[in-house]
Amino acid sequence: MAETIETKIIKIGSSLGILIPKKVIVSEGLSVGDMVEVSFFLKKKRLLLLKKALGAARGAGPFVRENEPDRI
Repeated sequence: MAETIETKIIKIGSSLGILIPKKVIVSEGLSVGDMVEVSFFLKKKRLLLLKKALGAARGAGPFVRENEPDRI
């Protein structure tokens, strides 16, 4: 069963990582080397920044190639 948790991003050497709480590790039977699927949900503040950044493309038309060959 999918469970939603909130955790912080931490620095691990020159990389970033997240900590998985022990209760999730035990309930899901996780161990070192297991592959997991992670989904990210942006916090409201970051979502607003993302919308602002993407606002520059607002009103732009679809991508059209120049010199597109005629189609029969």
